[in-house]
Amino acid sequence: MIAFRFSAGATVCRLLSLATPCTSARLNSTSVRIGVSPRVALADERVHITVSGLSPSQEVTLRALVTSDDDTLFESCAQYGASQEGALDLSRDHSLGGSYIGIEEMGLLWSLLPASMELPHRRLFHRDPMRGPQLLEFFVHAGLSNRGSIPGSVLARSCCERWFCSPGVTRTQIREGRVRGSLFLPPNEGPFPGVIDMYDDDGGLTEHRASLLASRGFATLALPYVRFEDLPESIADVRFEYFEQAASLLIHHPKVLNSGVAAIGTGKGGELALAMVTFLPQVVAAISISGCHAVTGGELRYQGHILPGVGYTASRIRLLPSGILDLSETLNDPCDQVYQSSRIPIETADGHFLFVVGEDDKRWKSPLYAAAAVHILDLHARNNYQVLTYPGAGHRIDPPWCPFAHTVLDPMLGIPVMEGGQSAPHSYAQAHSWKQILEFLHCHLVAKQS
Repeated sequence: MIAFRFSAGATVCRLLSLATPCTSARLNSTSVRIGVSPRVALADERVHITVSGLSPSQEVTLRALVTSDDDTLFESCAQYGASQEGALDLSRDHSLGGSYIGIEEMGLLWSLLPASMELPHRRLFHRDPMRGPQLLEFFVHAGLSNRGSIPGSVLARSCCERWFCSPGVTRTQIREGRVRGSLFLPPNEGPFPGVIDMYDDDGGLTEHRASLLASRGFATLALPYVRFEDLPESIADVRFEYFEQAASLLIHHPKVLNSGVAAIGTGKGGELALAMVTFLPQVVAAISISGCHAVTGGELRYQGHILPGVGYTASRIRLLPSGILDLSETLNDPCDQVYQSSRIPIETADGHFLFVVGEDDKRWKSPLYAAAAVHILDLHARNNYQVLTYPGAGHRIDPPWCPFAHTVLDPMLGIPVMEGGQSAPHSYAQAHSWKQILEFLHCHLVAKQS
C-alpha cells in the first residue's frame, strides 16, 4: 500500500451535517464502530469496510457521502442485518436493499449518485488530481432506509481519502508547439515507460486516469484534442500530425524510455489509439476502450493516407419518454462495405492491441467494432491482440470503483445521453480491466525494455 498523509478536516463536519438533516440524528453513545481499511489509499485500491458493536441481527443502513469538485453531493446506501455477533463485513455480508443488493465490498463507492436535491445525470470524477483527495464519509444509521429518505439516527461514522496520484507524482502543463495537455511523471529519476491518455471526445482536459497511471509507474501525457485552450472545437478540424507531435514529445522526454510508447483512449480516443499504433512508429501498443475500428467524424490524412470519416445520421436519434437521448444508432455502420476506405488498416501495425468493450454499450456499438477488428487481424494471421468483453457493462469503462452512470449529461447538448450498462457488472468490468490494462502496459513497454 502507498503511504499518504491523512488530512480530514472541516469537510468532515460539513458532510456530517448534511448526513443528519433532522436534529434527532445524533451519534449514538454505544460501542458501534465502522472499520475502514485502508483509510488513505489510491483510488484504484479496494477498501475493506466492517461494522462492530451492533446487537444480534440488528437492522442498519450504511451510507456513503462525497462532494464533487463543483460541490455536488453524491450519496449511496445499503441495508444490512448484523450477524449474531453484532458485526458486519461488506466483503462477506449481503446487502438487503438500497443502492445495490448482494455481496458487494465496494458497492458503496461504485453506486454513488447525485443526492436527491442535486441535478441528476452528473458524473463523479476528480477533475484536479493534484488538488487533494476525494474525502468519503461512511455512516451507520439505525433501521432500514433508502436514498432520498430521512435516515435513522447515526450510530457511527468514519471516513477515508481516495487519492488519484501518489506522493511524489509531478504534473507539468504542456504547451509545446501544437500540443496541449498535462504530463504526469512518477517519483524517482526514471526513465519510465510512456503512455498517451486520450480520455474521450467530450472535450477539455481530463486527468484522473493519467494521474493514476503515473502513480503505477508510467509517465503519462493526458492529451486533449478538442475544446481545450486553442485546440479545435470540432473533431473534424483535428489533424493527425497533432498526435504525431505528442508521441514525439513524450518519447524524447529525458525521463521516458525511448523504446516506444503506448496510447490509451475511450470512445473516439480509443479509435485514435488504434490509428496511432498503426501509423506512428513511436507508438508500440494501443488500448481501445469502447472505440471504433474505423475513422469517425472528420477524415484522417497522414503521409498519403486518406481515411474518410464514417458519418452520423441525426434522424436516428431517439428521445426516450424519460427525456434521455439514445444515440446508439446514429453512427453509420462502419462495417458496411461502403465504408471500407474508412477502416484503420490495423493489420499493418507492428504493435499490440488491447480491446476493452462493454456488451451493453448504448453510446455506440463497440462490441461489434471490436469483433470486426479482431476478424481483420485473424484474416491476416495476426496474433498481436487481446480482447476483454464484459456482459452488462456500458460505454465508459473507467478505472476501478468510479461510480457507475447509466446516463450522463452531454456537455455540448445539455441533455442526458444513455451510455448503457448495469451497475454491478459494469463495476466488475472496471476493476478487472484495469488490472489487465496495467499488465498489458507492463508486458509491452516495461518487459520489452528489460
